[in-house]
Amino acid sequence: MNSEISTLLLLIGLELVLGIDNVLLISILSSRVEESKRRFTRLVGLTAAFLARIVLLFGAAYLTKMTDHVFLTYSAKDLILILGGCFLLYKAVKEIHHAVEVPGGPESKVSVAKSTVASVVTQILILDMVFSIDSVITAVGLTDHMLTIIVAVVVSFIIVLFFANSIARFVEVHPALKVLALSFLICIGATLVVEGLHGHVPKAYLYLPMGFALAVELLQMRQAANRKS
Repeated sequence: MNSEISTLLLLIGLELVLGIDNVLLISILSSRVEESKRRFTRLVGLTAAFLARIVLLFGAAYLTKMTDHVFLTYSAKDLILILGGCFLLYKAVKEIHHAVEVPGGPESKVSVAKSTVASVVTQILILDMVFSIDSVITAVGLTDHMLTIIVAVVVSFIIVLFFANSIARFVEVHPALKVLALSFLICIGATLVVEGLHGHVPKAYLYLPMGFALAVELLQMRQAANRKS
């Protein structure tokens, strides 16, 4: 019983770290649409992320068994991880370049004019599907109790949904968080590629530094605000 509670709390913690990063990414993408539609876009994006994770949870057992070689020494699971990781790396690098180099950043009028709610939601859904692969495989590796995993996903989703708009507003006035979130995406993408190439990256070495980096960035922002005041 105690081990299940510990596993549940660990899963909730992991899902919260990924969920907050998901909100940051959704905030970045939703900033491309008109301001009046951003709240709706974020809600749809978060709902899509939740549903994608639930769907992947039920398919995770099948995914972990896809070990037969289909290309050289790589299985279908390996190829999914490699392609998904490469997609995350491409998207993250592209968004970092856009945030740093494009005049006006992601919120520029040019960017908004070129984006619709449908196109942004589609991008969010693709990212969510790929983004969820690693967390789902990790969750299945920690416990074989599907109810525990689903409870962790639902609880973390409710917490993230409650704070989503506040986080989005906070991100809009602190551009450094956008680059940090995209850097997290690069880490996750690189991890997927490494695991697809039959390597192994302990999840604690990935998620704990991500949470620590986020905490340090928030402390730096707090310090800067105190100096101004």
